[in-house]
Amino acid sequence: MRMRKKKNLVPRMEECRDCWITDPFEHKGHWRELMPRAREIRVELGCGKGRFTADTAKAEPDVLLIAVEKVPDAMVVAMERVKNAGLTNVFFIDGDAALLGELFAPGEVDRIYINFCDPWPKSNQKKRRLTHGNFLKVYRKVLKDGGQIHFKTDNDKLYEWSIEEIPRFGFTLSEVTRDLHADGPVGVMTDYEAKFYAEGKNINRCVATMVDWTEPEEPAEDPEEAAESEA
Repeated sequence: MRMRKKKNLVPRMEECRDCWITDPFEHKGHWRELMPRAREIRVELGCGKGRFTADTAKAEPDVLLIAVEKVPDAMVVAMERVKNAGLTNVFFIDGDAALLGELFAPGEVDRIYINFCDPWPKSNQKKRRLTHGNFLKVYRKVLKDGGQIHFKTDNDKLYEWSIEEIPRFGFTLSEVTRDLHADGPVGVMTDYEAKFYAEGKNINRCVATMVDWTEPEEPAEDPEEAAESEA
């Protein structure tokens, strides 16, 4: 669903400047300076309207949470939510997940949240999925040793594909479930998640922990196949 354009977007974002990082690339390697006593630095990819963001930050005030969202009309709602709650351990980046390697230094991030990302269902769209190997290799660059990805989705096909894809890139899976809230609400929910739960829709979740891994070398391209491709 396309996000409806917000009225007075720019002035509303300006009013939230205290938690809006407008020069994120300058913070690479220095994010902890925003909260020197932070126990962990966590990154949320696609924070949407920020229910999960605000509730997580409130529940764990000793954690520094960096929320990344590429749709300003959604991000402004999340920023207002955080501002109105008086939270000081959350900061927002208007950006894309593909840029994480340029935004964070190696090993700077303890945990990455991926909640209800776009499933990109067509086979020719799989490289856009946030659990695709290309993204997983980016996450590996910024996660510390033993860092984690917490992944939730309502899309069963994306989940089944993801739990096969993720281990191929140096992550072990745990807490694998296809019905997280089967016995009642578990953990902090997103806005979408609360809606799906109310409707009785199952929620898939897993935790991926980064382990030592050596990327296999890509096979050399066959000269005949290359010539045919160029032709």
